[in-house]
This record gives sequence, structure tokens and C-alpha cells, in this order.
Amino acid sequence: MKFRTKLYVSTGSIIVLISICVIILMNMLEQSMVNIDVVVTDKYERINMASTIKYETVNIARELKEITANQSNESLETVINTLEESTININRAMESLERIDSKEKTHELIAKYKVLQESYLAAAQQVIAIKKIEPKAAIQLQLLNDLKLTGERMSQHAELLRGLQEQEMKNELYRSRDTYHWAVSTIYVYLAISLSLGIGFIIWIIRGMTKNLNQVTTVMKSVTNSSTDALPRIEIFSKDEIGAIATAFNKMVSELEAHSKREKKLIEESEEHSWLKTKLAEILAMYPEAKDVQMLAELFISKLVPMVGASNGVFYIKTVEGNEQYLKKIAGYAFFNQNKEFESFRMGEGLIGQCALEKQPIFLNQVPDNYIKIRSGMGGASPKNIIILPIQNEDEVLAVIEIASFESFSPSQIMLLEEVIPTTGITLKSILNHMKAERLLQESQTLTEELQAQSEELQLQQEELRTTNEQLEEQYATSVLKKEELEKVKEELEEKAKQLEISSQYKSEFLANMSHELRTPLNSLLILAQILADNGDGNLTAKQAEYIRTIYSSGNDLLHLINDILDLAKVESGKLEVIHREVDFHNVEAYIKQQFSPIANKKNIQLIVQVEPDLPSSFYTDEHRLQQILKNLLSNAFKFTESGSVSLLVRKVIKETTRQQRLHGESMLAFSVIDTGIGIASEEQGTIFDAFKQADGTTSRKYGGTGLGLSICRELAYLLGGFIELTSQVGKGSNFTLYLPYNQVNEPKEVIDYINEASAGLETEHEPQEVTNSMDDEESSNKQLGAYLLKNKKVLIVDDDIRNVYALTIALEKYDMEILVADNGREGIEVLNDNPDIDLILMDIMMPEMDGFEAIRTIRRKSMFTTLPIIALTAKAMKHSREECLNAGATDYISKPLNLDQLFSLMHVWLYRKE
Repeated sequence: MKFRTKLYVSTGSIIVLISICVIILMNMLEQSMVNIDVVVTDKYERINMASTIKYETVNIARELKEITANQSNESLETVINTLEESTININRAMESLERIDSKEKTHELIAKYKVLQESYLAAAQQVIAIKKIEPKAAIQLQLLNDLKLTGERMSQHAELLRGLQEQEMKNELYRSRDTYHWAVSTIYVYLAISLSLGIGFIIWIIRGMTKNLNQVTTVMKSVTNSSTDALPRIEIFSKDEIGAIATAFNKMVSELEAHSKREKKLIEESEEHSWLKTKLAEILAMYPEAKDVQMLAELFISKLVPMVGASNGVFYIKTVEGNEQYLKKIAGYAFFNQNKEFESFRMGEGLIGQCALEKQPIFLNQVPDNYIKIRSGMGGASPKNIIILPIQNEDEVLAVIEIASFESFSPSQIMLLEEVIPTTGITLKSILNHMKAERLLQESQTLTEELQAQSEELQLQQEELRTTNEQLEEQYATSVLKKEELEKVKEELEEKAKQLEISSQYKSEFLANMSHELRTPLNSLLILAQILADNGDGNLTAKQAEYIRTIYSSGNDLLHLINDILDLAKVESGKLEVIHREVDFHNVEAYIKQQFSPIANKKNIQLIVQVEPDLPSSFYTDEHRLQQILKNLLSNAFKFTESGSVSLLVRKVIKETTRQQRLHGESMLAFSVIDTGIGIASEEQGTIFDAFKQADGTTSRKYGGTGLGLSICRELAYLLGGFIELTSQVGKGSNFTLYLPYNQVNEPKEVIDYINEASAGLETEHEPQEVTNSMDDEESSNKQLGAYLLKNKKVLIVDDDIRNVYALTIALEKYDMEILVADNGREGIEVLNDNPDIDLILMDIMMPEMDGFEAIRTIRRKSMFTTLPIIALTAKAMKHSREECLNAGATDYISKPLNLDQLFSLMHVWLYRKE
């Protein structure tokens, strides 16, 4: 065979072999690239799904926190929509992830997450339901803790799911890299075989290919020693197989670099998000430690300044002195002010005052060297950046903080400040309200003894009734011994019974008239006091406003005493209604802690509430009356305890009760109120439950009170089917134990819901007027909206008491209303006939000549006034008063003393419907 032929044959064979090898290797590299693309795309999609679950989980927790803090119904609807959208996104991401990823670990994490999600959403729905019914209602602490714990566990599972997807992606990349190295090694083997076959014949071919192959080999070898951020490229300009390999390699390197950058970006975002949530959790965990504003400011500034990489910080709180508002420094971090300057600022004064005035953050960059010095033991230097932030709550600036740093604030640090400031404003507002409530409570406690004199007449009448009963008993005993005078004694007993019935009727009428006579002057007193307390003209000093609030509080205390006396009378006459429903032990525990924790903290007394763990979650009784009994018993315990502890223990006991003339062991619930106070002497324990009786009833006694609380508690306990026992020792404390029948709830859910709905709709015979400690912004905005509806309306006041007319006229004229007045029902009808354009009538019930009932009926007989709003006003707030007014034709009913906010609310409703 000729050399040329051999050369052609060998060259052709090598060319064919190399071509085949190149085609195979190109297919392998192409397949490797396709696999890498599939892996990157698939895994990246999984990571995005896991990140979506994580993000939406955090979003749901944040929205629920807004629900508990916000009291607006409009914000509630927005948050509910956001929660539903986040839940849909989570479910969609989990379904896609389950469909794509078939690994058992992934499905196990998703299953656990779904269980937690169902529990979390159920608790969230409960919170939303509470807020829909009453936006201002306080959420149970246990429910909030469960929500927080479940949310944290959901976040942990979402984070584990995301970490699992990232690890799977890394493993796939490692496997792809091994495949790539195998492909490179195969290239070397095939090229070595091809070159060995033709090395003796076509050295010039080998020399031509050596340069490109060496370049490819060098670049490929350098890949293992290069960073994934900057991989080397193959620079070959030929359009042969080597060029195709180089192009595929360069493309693969570009994809790897892009993926590496995306992976690093995701890791950095995840670390930044984790840092933000961690620091925010540290700040939130600090709030419960603060007992007052000073402590909150010190903890907050000392925690936040180093957290954002700063070196100096100052906390200014807004204070009011006379008519001036100041921002006063109360806490600092590494703040050095040798000349004691910058201790306070007026609104708009300096950057601190300007920040509070504009309610916007202020950023300072490139701070001059002589601006301020951050000092240490070795020297001082000027900061480069300063940030001034307002702390607000519902658009009200409460404080301002200033932070200085040597370095620029990073976006994550700015984001942390934006997240922390709103929660700090809520906490600061809560502490300020709590401090104000404690101050008002101290003032109100000094006024309780003034009511003792007003109860003496009622006590005297009670004694007279008891004497009459004793005389009847003596006469009845005499009649048994004298059979021959049986008919005569019977007639006497019937006569005495009639007298007793008349006496009872007189008592009821006396209580009703007493309620009317006391409530009538209280009505004008409380209305005028509330008008003055609002200080609409702003012309009262702080001291005068405090006097007015004290008068308003004293009037409400007197109203509470009247209500207690009426309650006792209704219990004794058997007219008090008991409404049984399901009672949750956790609700009882939360109610006691909420009511008495501030008192315990103030008196430095330990409050212990303990419920046996083996008790069921609920039982069946009248929750309102149970709370009334426990509140009276615990109030007495705190009143007579100077140091030590007050405890409420709830347990199940077997109590001996009398049934059918024999003792019978019955399962009962025992609520024991135990204190370490002064105790009660044994000779006084027999009369302590009598009305108007106290352990120390002298006028010089140390502890105040009316003596009605324990008597009401005893009667309410009988109505609930139980009783109260007392054990006490002077100097060692007392133990009042309430025993109630142990009735578990076993009715169907439909029956329980019906009972709850029915009981929720019942109207009480008189509602206590609570003292308003402060008017928040929401109530102020509601008044402004309502003022527009009341303006220029014509209102007729029909009342024979000039004091009430005067007070109501002042209150209504503040809203630019036209007021007409009539002294009785007959005169009111005449005024209405002369002024048929009257928009609303405020009708008193008890009046001379023609009372309110007859006047309302007369007005309703005229067709032109059938839809005219008539609101009945009465100080005789007895049983069925509301029904009597509505049956007479009144549009609505409100009892005296009037709560102006409640009255204006009714007027808004009926004037709006009229239009």
C-alpha cells in the first residue's frame, strides 16, 4: 500500500474516529448542559416555593399582630383579605412542591406544616371573630401565646423545607460536576487513542491540533482551581469541533457563574431577613420588663443603639407643662453633655422638635466635626451619620429618638428601625395609659367612705322589716297554742300578711323612687362633669381638669352603690334573673388576673391564681354572677391585706349537702379566696354576711366600704345553687370558699349557640356608667363625624327637672343644634304641633300632668309623627322599664344618669335612619 494511500487511509480513519468521538463527546457535553439547566431550573423553582411558604408564614404572623393592636373595622377587613391571600399562596406553593419533589422528607415536612397551619388558622379565625364582635376587646393572653408558638413552629418548618431544597440543589450540582469531569476524562482517553494511531503518519496534523487541544486542556484544568464567580474562558476562533466544545464550555461556565450569583444573593437575603427578625424578637422580648416609661426608654435605647451599629443615642419623651408641649430627655446611650444642654425641646424647636412636629424621620449625612463628640476613656470623635426618628401611636407623636453612628446605616438597619418604631409606640402608649389609670384609681379610692351616710336610712328600713317579721312569727306561734282562737288568729295573720305585702310594695316603690330621686340629680351632675372633663374650649388648667374628673368619678361611684342596693333588693325579692351558659376556666383565670394584677403590683402583694390541672376546660353556670362574686371576695381580700399574698384556688371537691332529710356527698366546684390579711374575729363571723354589716363598722374604721358586697355574694351563691363558707383567724388571714354545683356542658352545639345568642341579647335592668380614663383618637374622630349629622338639627327636650334640661341643653348646643324645651307631656305635644319640623324628641317618663308614656302614645296617634325618633329618658331604671317605653311607642330607651357618648350614638343612629 502506498504511503499516500496509507496516509489517506490512516488519516481518513483517524478523521472518522475523531469525528465519531467528537460527535459522541459533544452529545455528552450537550446532555450534561441540558441536565444542569434542568437541575438548576427545577431546584430554583423549589427554593422559590419554599421561600414563598416562609415569607407568607411571616406575613400572616405580622397581620395577626396588627389585628390585636388595631381597633378599626376597616383595617380588620383589609387584614382578613391579606390573610386569605397569604393562605392561598402557601397552599398553592405546597401543592406545587409536593407535585415536583417526591422525596419522603419533603412530604413529611409539608404534612407537619399543614397540621400546624390548620391549628394556626383556627386560632386566627377565633381572634378575628372576637375583633369583629368587639374591636376593642382584649385578646386572651393564652390565645396570643398559642398563636405566637404555633407561628414560630410554622416558620421553623418552612425554614427547614427551604434548607432541604437548597441542600438538594447543591447535591445535584455536585453530581453534575462529577459527570462533567468524567466527560473531560473521556475526552482525554479518546484523544490519546486517536493521536497514538496516527502519530507516526500525520505529525503535521497533530501539530495543527496540539495548540488548540493544549489551550482547551489548560483551561479545563484551571477550572478546578478557580472561583465560581470568575471561571476562565476558552478563546478559540476556529469553527471546528474544538470550537464547538469551547463554545459549549464557555456557555456552561456562564450558566454556572449566573447560578452562583443567584445562589449567593438568595443566601444574603435570607441572612438579612433572619437577622432582622432575630433583632426584632429581641426588642419585643424586652417590652414586658418595662414597668414605667423611664425603664422602657432606658432598655430600648441601650438595646437598639448597638443593634444598628451606632455608638450614641438619646431618648426624648413628650411632656405637657401648662399649655406648652416639650420633648424631654429621659434616657441616653453613651451620651456626654458636659454643659447639660439639649435636655428639652419645644415642638418645632431644633431638629428634635421639628421631627416631632412633622412626624417624619430626619437623616443627617457628613456631620461636621464640631457637631458632637462620641467619647470614650481614650478620646473622642465626631459621628458621620445621624438619624432622628419620631415614635408615634395612631398619628400621635409620643417620643423622639436620636442615634449617631461612625458608619452609614445599612438598608437592613433602616428596615429594623422602621419595624421597631411602631411596636414601641404601641407599648409606650399602653404604659402611659396604665400609669394614668393607676393615678385615677388612687384618687377614686379616697372617696369611697362618703357613701356610708346615705345608706343609713336603707339600713333602718331593713331593721323595721325584720322586726315586723319577728312579730308575725310570734303571733303564729301563739295561734298554735290557742286552738279556740284559731279563726281570730287566722284573720290577724291574713291582715298582717297584707300589711307585709303592702310593706314590701312600699319597699319596692321606695327603692324605685329612691333610684329616680338619686339618678335625677346625678344625671345633670354627670353630664355637666363630662362636658367639663372634655374641655372642648381648652380653657381649663390641668388641676381644674383633674378636679372635674374627680367629681365625675365620685358620681359614678355613687351610681355603683345605687346599683348594688337595687341588686340586693332584687335578690331578696327573687326578681334577679340567672342566665346559665358555658364558662371556660381559662376565661375566669384571665379575668381575675386582668382585674387584680394592677392592684397586686401597686400594694406589692403576690396574686396567685391556680386551677387544678385535672379539671375540664369548662362548666355550666351564670358567668356574670360568678365574676361578680369573685370580684367582691377578691376586692375584700386586697382591701384587708397589707402584705403577703392573695390567692384564688379552683378545685373539685366532694361536699356533704342535705337532700331528702339526709346527708349526701355531692361533687362541687370550690373557689377559695385566701388572704394573709387582718382576719375576722369568731364573734363577728356570724354577722359578716348581713347587709350593711362589717367587721369594723365604726366611723373611725381603717377600711372603707358599704357592707353590701358579702351580702350580695351570699344571695347570688344561693341563686347559683351553691353557698359560701368562711374560715378566719385574727392576724393570720381569711378563707372565703364559694361552692357551686359541678355541671359539665353536655348540650349539643346548636343548643349552646342558641343560649349564648339569647343571653347576649338580654338587656340588664341598669348598666353601670364606667369612668372614662382617657379619650383616644378613634373616639375623637367618631365625635367629629357625628357632629356633622347633628348640626342644625331641631331637638325637643321634654323634662320637668330644670337641672336636666340645663345640662342637656349645654351638651347639645355644642353641636350647633336648635333646642326646644317643654316642662311636661301636654306642653311637649303643644310645642311639637307648633314646630312639626322637629327632628328628634328626648322624652322624660316621670312628669306631672301628663307623663312620658301618655305623651308618646298621643304623638304616635298622629300619622305625621309615626316615624319621628323619640328617645325615652328615665331615672326609674327598674325591671321591664325598657319594654314599657318601647311598648308605649318610644323609638329607643336610655336610663339616667345619661352617658353622653351613648346618647349621641343613639341620636346619630335614629337621625341617620330618619334621613
